[in-house]
Amino acid sequence: MNKFLAIIQLIMSLFLGLAAIATLVNMVLIATRPETISVVNVIIGQGILIICFLVISRVLLTKGLAGLKQANRATGSDGGA
Repeated sequence: MNKFLAIIQLIMSLFLGLAAIATLVNMVLIATRPETISVVNVIIGQGILIICFLVISRVLLTKGLAGLKQANRATGSDGGA
């Protein structure tokens, strides 16, 4: 079960990374519009959203890798006995 949870965390980390990249592309496309207050608000909001996506992605990545290492150690010690 721990290995399954770790794999799900790694997959979600990948999806959040892709969402951050997609949001960055969207922000670049919006930045080409004439500058108004709504464009500035969108750029600020999407900048914060990108940072949040990357932070949560990194947390999930580290937890997922740690979970996989723990699951591999648990199966390695049981398999040798």
